[in-house]
Amino acid sequence: MFPTFKPAGDSAVVIIFGNEIDEDLNRKVHAVARTIEEENPEWLVEVVPTYTSVYVYYNPLKTSYAEAVEALKPFLPAEPGKEEERIVEIPVAYGGEFGPDIEFVAQHNGLTVEEVIEIHSKPLYRVYMLGFLPGFAYLGGMDERIATPRLEKPRLKVPAGSVGIAGKQTGWYAIESPGGWRIIGRTPLKTFDPSKNPPSIVKAGDYVKFVPISEEEFWEIYKREWGEKA
Repeated sequence: MFPTFKPAGDSAVVIIFGNEIDEDLNRKVHAVARTIEEENPEWLVEVVPTYTSVYVYYNPLKTSYAEAVEALKPFLPAEPGKEEERIVEIPVAYGGEFGPDIEFVAQHNGLTVEEVIEIHSKPLYRVYMLGFLPGFAYLGGMDERIATPRLEKPRLKVPAGSVGIAGKQTGWYAIESPGGWRIIGRTPLKTFDPSKNPPSIVKAGDYVKFVPISEEEFWEIYKREWGEKA
């Protein structure tokens, strides 16, 4: 029966609201997370919402796991209000040097490259959570017609901004890193900058719209964002 409480290490409580990725459930997760942050108990260290749960990190010198659970229970009735649906447009140059796997994605799904671009850039994607890597956004809402398995052997280096598909998921690498997603394009935006506050261009609860751009537009924006050509 949800919600349930479980310990996470020696200084965190995880509140689990379900076990399926669902937009309404995710809104509930963020409503509870916001309520806890606003109440800001004196033992609170950090609140981290995920797809279906909220991790609440506490100072073990100020409270115990059992005490934290009892203190958190009154926050659970929090209901999602009218969210400000912030839409962040992410320009993407698809295919070519920017998207080396887009032809595989097309062939795997019996589509043309143009159809893959159209299908991928059509939805509004909800940012369910950030994690895995700095600025890495977990998006919901990808059309299953372009679902494609990960690479059998991950690449050792994926450029920052690379937009990819892994199974039924899509997203982008905010920083250069190894990765096994099928890369179909790249955004010229600097989507994660640790010198800024907040460092990520998106936050959980935002919506993302991918906007196709040309190679020329890519380099114009890239030079403005990064100050160089790579």
